Amino acid sequence: MALAAPAHLMAIETELHRQTRQRALYSFLAIAIMVGFIIVGFEAADEANAGGFLQGFNQLLDFPLELLRLSFEAGWNWFPLLVEYFPALMETIHMAMLATFIGFVGAVVVSLLASQNLVKSKLLVSAMRRFMDFSRAFPELVLAMVLLFLMGKSAVPALIAIAFHTIGALGKLFSEANENIDMRPVEGLTATGANWFQQIRYGVIPQVLPNYLSYGLLRLEINVRASTILGFVGAGGIGEQLTANIQWTYGADVTAIFVLLITTIIALDYISRWVRGRLIGVGSTVEG
Repeated sequence: MALAAPAHLMAIETELHRQTRQRALYSFLAIAIMVGFIIVGFEAADEANAGGFLQGFNQLLDFPLELLRLSFEAGWNWFPLLVEYFPALMETIHMAMLATFIGFVGAVVVSLLASQNLVKSKLLVSAMRRFMDFSRAFPELVLAMVLLFLMGKSAVPALIAIAFHTIGALGKLFSEANENIDMRPVEGLTATGANWFQQIRYGVIPQVLPNYLSYGLLRLEINVRASTILGFVGAGGIGEQLTANIQWTYGADVTAIFVLLITTIIALDYISRWVRGRLIGVGSTVEG
């Protein structure tokens, strides 16, 4: 003979079923709204553009195929172009490295002041968090275009834009790492009379430094790509060379630049993955 379930268990089961149906309904409505926005967006784009979306989609590969055709026509003569554009690539990498270093240092300072477990002043914590939100709110491209208008075409506006955005992006990650540390070393240092800087130096930094460096290396990869994109608006580096050659349809030159960029990104990915593995103790083996 089956035993009847207690009334409170049946009530809990009924409530769970109700919440499951409610979540399913909300998910369906959210997907339907997103699909509706996409359809409306495509229709608005078709009305605003000279041609329809499907027509443009059919021509998607025309430009890449044209570049490949020009590269094959040039034969192997585009290989010397790798050497010609290598200095521009190094300018982009140097820009990204310096911007990442400046942003890294700024993010460390801001993140420590934005951590609730390390700073007692709620006003200071809130101000630092709003500053990080503000610095992340502006994409590098928008800020670089404003600075280019004020300072003229050079690598400096791109450097400032990338560094400013990096402070906000890394600062957010660093502050979360700070707030997840073990506070017992800090409390022990406090009990011995250590000041705030000594608590940070000996109680916090040793715990979060591997995360800091790991996030910093990941950000360096992102900043190399950002530096290339900013070259399209006149910020120098290999991006500026790329946009000029695309406009003139120099297929061999574009191919050489793409080879340099792809090789650099792959190399940075492997190097940063190896270094991050060493930092967190995974080992030096790099998997493809």
